[in-house]
Amino acid sequence: MSGPHILVIDDDEGLTELLAEFLARFGFAVRAAAHPEEGLRALRADPPDLVVLDLMLPGMDGLTVCRKIREFSRVPIVMLTARGDVMDRILGLELGADDYLPKPFEPRELVARIQAVLRRGALPEAEESLRVGALEVSWATGSASLDGRPLPLTTAELTLLGLLVRNRGRILTRERILDETRGVDWEAYDRSIDVLVSRLRQKLGDDARRPRFIRTVRGTGYRFIGGAPEDGGAGDE
Repeated sequence: MSGPHILVIDDDEGLTELLAEFLARFGFAVRAAAHPEEGLRALRADPPDLVVLDLMLPGMDGLTVCRKIREFSRVPIVMLTARGDVMDRILGLELGADDYLPKPFEPRELVARIQAVLRRGALPEAEESLRVGALEVSWATGSASLDGRPLPLTTAELTLLGLLVRNRGRILTRERILDETRGVDWEAYDRSIDVLVSRLRQKLGDDARRPRFIRTVRGTGYRFIGGAPEDGGAGDE
């Protein structure tokens, strides 16, 4: 099959068989790994286009697996979590997951989230790269660099950075960022965007209290301010 390749790391073999059959209807080729180490070996040997990762795994939980994946790969990760475990979802996002889906879920929703994450990694039509001072975002290579040093960004982080840079100086609401970076509705009171911005700030070496790149607009969203620190102390406007 020539469609996107999905690696499912989940010890529920009945579920993975159903997912493989269902995802095949949408052109996806699915491989399954029941154990974390098996999944990590499969990812290294033949990198997929996306990983579906269960939180509850034997021997090593999904958060640890997510962290280990991010040590060597930027592959998009959709994490499956237990319903109501908000902190697990936040931790997963902080460790580099691109999206999450609480169990039990409708398979069609998983397809929608996979498609949305993969779309975020596609090249935008308008430009192949953008540069602001020492920061460069390149969609031609799917990468970003600061002061000539590559930034280890996930797909979601690169998409967010590109969105902020393309809208330099404009205030982007959390709703706009959700719409542009997720493609599907997340829970209204989720901290997903704030976690994603925090992750991006850490990798940019940005201080929220005296921002060089991303300024918080209290109660609204965020604004990309360029490459020089703003005076005035607090990052909130």
